[in-house]
Amino acid sequence: MTAAREVPISFEFFPPNTPIGDEKLKGVVQELGALAPEFFSVTYGAGGSTREKTLATVTAIAAAGFEAAPHLSCVGSTRAGLTEILATYRAQNIRRIVALRGDMPSGTHLGGDFRHAADLVAFIRETQGPDWHIEVAAYPEYHPEQRYAARDLAHYVTKVKAGANSAITQFFFNADAYFHFVDATTKLGATAPVVPGIMPFHNFAKIAQFAARDGIEIPRWIALKMEGYMDDTASIRAFGIDVVTELCERLIAGGAPGLHFYTMNQAPVTVEICRRLSAR
Repeated sequence: MTAAREVPISFEFFPPNTPIGDEKLKGVVQELGALAPEFFSVTYGAGGSTREKTLATVTAIAAAGFEAAPHLSCVGSTRAGLTEILATYRAQNIRRIVALRGDMPSGTHLGGDFRHAADLVAFIRETQGPDWHIEVAAYPEYHPEQRYAARDLAHYVTKVKAGANSAITQFFFNADAYFHFVDATTKLGATAPVVPGIMPFHNFAKIAQFAARDGIEIPRWIALKMEGYMDDTASIRAFGIDVVTELCERLIAGGAPGLHFYTMNQAPVTVEICRRLSAR
């Protein structure tokens, strides 16, 4: 059995903002769907700013015959509002949720009935029962808002003990950080599978911005080599695929229970990485 088939794979999308984006995503879903993913996840804005778009995207993915896992943010949400959303998903036979706190808009405070993702997980379990698969977020290099690593680990463990089935990590390029996180949280009693979040280099400048914002380390040798290619997009693409494929191979060899790809609503780079993993 090949490496790509030994672990489940899944893919993340964001809701398109235009009809053209909607049509493009349909093709991306079919192209990535050919890789037999376990599910597709769909992001959700803080305070429900993309709620209807998330629902529309999830519905389209389900209609195409794939399992969809909408993100659900508790920032600014009420118990009544989340009950309504969960009822909508239940009616569509959706039973997988990515439960998140959500980003707090800078300089503002949103009201609501929940403060942390653990509160959301507990609410889903208390009101919906056991028939939901709840994913939560994990941060191998720690949450960018958290000053102390021990507190971040404790927050994660609380989410798992509240009823999470598994976790998907923030993207990273340091495999040791992932393995350390899994070891540390397992010792604290959180035994749910932790699936690495994989960010292919669709656009190095954009990924570097995301990494700087979220406190994610891009190894210096990778950054310097990428910057050295300047406008040579073919070399950037080829090198990026090599780097991420090698990261995935190390994670699989080290026992990662799956791979979750942040696709940025694009297929080619992710497809090539999965093809190489399968071939090897």
